[in-house]
Amino acid sequence: MILLFLKEKRAWLGFFIVLQGWMNILFLLDDGFSSISIRYINIINTLLLIVFLIWRYGKESKQLRASCSGGLEDNDVSPFQQHLLQHMRNSMDELEQQIKEQKLVALERHDEILAWVHEMKSPMTAMKLMADRIEPHALKERMENEWLRIHLLLDQQLHATRLSTIEKDNRLEKLVLQPIIHKEILELRSWCLEKGIGIEVEGLEEAVITDSKWLAFIFRQIFTNAVKYSKSNTEIRIFTEQDAQGHICLHVQDFGCGIAAEDLPRVFQKSYTGTIGRETMAATGMGLYLAKQSAEKLGIRLTIQSQVGVGTTVIIQFPNENEYNKSYGM
Repeated sequence: MILLFLKEKRAWLGFFIVLQGWMNILFLLDDGFSSISIRYINIINTLLLIVFLIWRYGKESKQLRASCSGGLEDNDVSPFQQHLLQHMRNSMDELEQQIKEQKLVALERHDEILAWVHEMKSPMTAMKLMADRIEPHALKERMENEWLRIHLLLDQQLHATRLSTIEKDNRLEKLVLQPIIHKEILELRSWCLEKGIGIEVEGLEEAVITDSKWLAFIFRQIFTNAVKYSKSNTEIRIFTEQDAQGHICLHVQDFGCGIAAEDLPRVFQKSYTGTIGRETMAATGMGLYLAKQSAEKLGIRLTIQSQVGVGTTVIIQFPNENEYNKSYGM
């Protein structure tokens, strides 16, 4: 802190050095000062400066400690500092008021989006019922697929809005992967049938500790991408493995177009669509970003392995039970 104080007062020290230099030159040039010891004057002035600096350091360090602890009063500072302090307080009050207003606007916007998404569920349900009654099979499949795309986009928006409050919205419990994964596969069945994609499932009897709703959302984003970018008449493999540290790892492997090496480090960034996404205009750049953000809040790790023309594997690594306990204070 002493060095910081000296750096703060470098203008004073510079003025003292210039003043002393001028006095020394004056004593050397003016014969009227020949009887006075220059060294004596220099020592006295330097000692006075040191005493002054010690006094100022004690006073200002006390003010700094009081300011850091929130106990700084107006009578502890000079009138000039009081004016500066008051200006800072006024600025802080204005800033806090602006933050409160922005939070209120954001909260209202948040509620509006949630209300809009929930309102959209009613016509979506009606559309689904009407699609089920359509007789021509080809038209029915087409309507179901378009309905599914709208449903997935609305679901994505709903979870994106809730992401900031995920800590209040999750419930950790021991879950078997199989029913969650099977339900999500069933939801995308019509899309898979349209592209002739087969699903190979293996080893989903493993149990993990997580939140079922958010895990379903994370898997849905990854599985949707796998279906979207898979080639027609191929398959998607979904299986589990255990790594060297004992983590359960859920793999979603497709044999589609793959991801370019230069795109891999950025696939989890918000709104990043990559080379394939820009070419097909089918990507929003939000699915993997939301999956990654949701996973991190649950202690889940997502990694991607991919090669252009070969396919992509997304690995969902679940923490061990003791890691959950440490993260959530259990």
